[in-house]
Amino acid sequence: MGSRSGRLSPDFKTIADFRRDNGPAIKKVCAQLIVICKNIGMFTDSALVIDGSKFKAVNSKDNNYTVAKLKARMEQTEKRIARYLDDLDFADRRAEVFPKERVDHLGRCLKAAKSLLVKLKAIEEKLPLMPDNQISMTDPDARAMATRGKGTGLVGYNVQTTVDDQHHMIVAHEVTTEGHDRYALAAMTEQGKEATGLSRPVVYADRGYFSGEQILATHNSGAIPLVPRPRTSGAKSEGRFDKRDFIYVAKDDEYECPAGERAIYRFDSKEKGAVVKKYWSSNCPHCPIKAQCTPSIYRRISRMGYEDILDEMQARIDANPEASKIRRRTVEHPFGTIKSWMGATHFLTKTKTKVATEMSLHVLAYNLKRLIAIFGVTKFQELLRT
Repeated sequence: MGSRSGRLSPDFKTIADFRRDNGPAIKKVCAQLIVICKNIGMFTDSALVIDGSKFKAVNSKDNNYTVAKLKARMEQTEKRIARYLDDLDFADRRAEVFPKERVDHLGRCLKAAKSLLVKLKAIEEKLPLMPDNQISMTDPDARAMATRGKGTGLVGYNVQTTVDDQHHMIVAHEVTTEGHDRYALAAMTEQGKEATGLSRPVVYADRGYFSGEQILATHNSGAIPLVPRPRTSGAKSEGRFDKRDFIYVAKDDEYECPAGERAIYRFDSKEKGAVVKKYWSSNCPHCPIKAQCTPSIYRRISRMGYEDILDEMQARIDANPEASKIRRRTVEHPFGTIKSWMGATHFLTKTKTKVATEMSLHVLAYNLKRLIAIFGVTKFQELLRT
């Protein structure tokens, strides 16, 4: 190909324009490749694995403002202005010991600090109008997000993927501005089902996706979710029993507590539009291990309407100790590969729409290389022609 084209190659502007002008088409090609895989039966025996990974945007931390960060920056700037004014006042009184160059430098610093304060006050006016109370100045769609390491947060995007466990193909992906994965399970499951044609897939995800409402929606869609519960709770972190220490006795609709007493059903309440059943034991005030349970008079247990589904899911997880290994070895490989190819884990484009196109190109390249690795070049070309 190189010799036929006279070694011509597109420059960066040609590639950038192609990406800008063909975003929807690139996404369709990405989806069509998965349709080809589905049509040849690649996903017949597959489970789906969902995970998210955070990518840096073209926006530094210093150019992202939250309420707390803006307040601290304004206080810092006001202190600098006060310090410069004090220094200039001292220079006026002791001109003989203050060289003119130093005075000129202080004047420039004061002007820059005042200009910054005006800019910060303009941001302060806009901040309450933003839905999540933060503003990014370079890429307006990028958001500050926490990461696992302490002090290693970034400003960027959270990319969600659904991967099949048999071939490690990325069957669905989405660029989001949510800093967590809690509300992504049902949507990514639905996208994965539609892409693969699976009607009742097993769906693996990590603890970050644990949400009763999301698990219920995933279950109701026909999928079989396997999402472990978070390891900590407020009570557990304070050294007390948490809800998992109370055993639900389904036939009696009661809970057995660690002391062997029964917490019985008392009444229903509504929380966030959902019916919640409340339980407690009359013997709580006299319990010998009450200090390990609750500082209140009674230890109240809440049970949501979908907790039978959560209990069934936990039983499946307990019976499948390999679930976490399946998830890790399936979904961490694509993200690691793509980030390695990128050289640096940040996007090159700005705004969510353009970033989504950029991510689709990465996913398309990854899936193409996976198929070539699986089938070889000749067989892969035959698949594309069918």
